[in-house]
Amino acid sequence: MRKAMVLFACLFAGTVWASEPHGGSAAAGEHGKPHDETDAEGEDVAGYILHHVSDSNEYEFEIPLSHEHVAFHLPKILIPFHEGACTPVVDPHGGHGEVYPGLGAGCLDLSITKHTVMMWLAALLLIGSLLLWSNRDKTKLVPRGAGANLFEMLVLFVRDELAIKNIGKEEGPRYVPYLLTAFFFILFMNLLGLFPWMATATGNIAVTCGLAVCTFIVTQVAGIRAAGLGGYLKHLTGGVAPWLWPIMIPVEFLGLFTKPFALTIRLFANMLAGHIVIFFLLGLIFMLRSPAVALVSVPFAFGIYLLELFVAFVQAYVFTMLSALFIGMSVAMGHHDDHGHGHKEGGESHDHGKAHHA
Repeated sequence: MRKAMVLFACLFAGTVWASEPHGGSAAAGEHGKPHDETDAEGEDVAGYILHHVSDSNEYEFEIPLSHEHVAFHLPKILIPFHEGACTPVVDPHGGHGEVYPGLGAGCLDLSITKHTVMMWLAALLLIGSLLLWSNRDKTKLVPRGAGANLFEMLVLFVRDELAIKNIGKEEGPRYVPYLLTAFFFILFMNLLGLFPWMATATGNIAVTCGLAVCTFIVTQVAGIRAAGLGGYLKHLTGGVAPWLWPIMIPVEFLGLFTKPFALTIRLFANMLAGHIVIFFLLGLIFMLRSPAVALVSVPFAFGIYLLELFVAFVQAYVFTMLSALFIGMSVAMGHHDDHGHGHKEGGESHDHGKAHHA
């Protein structure tokens, strides 16, 4: 890892050295191009990276070994709350062209975007996997085929290692369907971004925020179901004296939203950063204007690509594990109210999962 960081630092230093006016007159004289043109191409590489990792209303298919691409314009669905609310206006950020007003101006934008298509494709893959590899023949307990065995291994892992261990044997199976759906949906979205002409929907903060909101709703419902509405509201007081409630209740209330915030940022940042690093390493060839850079940048980018394949599974696991942990903490809230904060010595043992002790 240290060697990789040193190599990355060397590549970055080489880029900075090449972009600086070091030996400027000689370089300009050799290539016959001014430095401002070099900077402009550097900006094009940055714009190319941002264009490929950001969401868009167009779906582009680049033709290999050419500068041509085929673009499909996706449908725009705008719902105005009052007349003229969705009229295009000049980009207030100084960009070219016109933009549509946001929800604050009374225009609800439900347009289909590139990441929307990726989410639909991931959902289709999830449904197809269930239909293809689910064991519909109940007389055969052992699945056949590599795909079915891999699918069953992942399902059992989510059920036994994530749901049961973090929520408990009693309540864990109830939340296994949600955890399985979240795990495979995120996994397919992560993996789709590693294929040519595809995009990573989890690199969009709106998508990760939506997933975190789903976990937030399930977590609060689990807490209310386990402790009751009264016990749920009582838990917001932190169990302190009433004169401390004005301090404790806002702290506990804010604590409810730190968990989905962590889920949102963690998944978004990890998936976006990996793709930017790969594009940046490949972009060094054009920024340094030397095919020899490919001897270093392409193998290094391939290594990062393999690492991203591992990260796709890890991030799906981390999101599901944290979701199970948060649900288990909410479920344990009800058991704390039932038994008080602490079991009697030698009393009956209960399995509430790891979250009970968190």
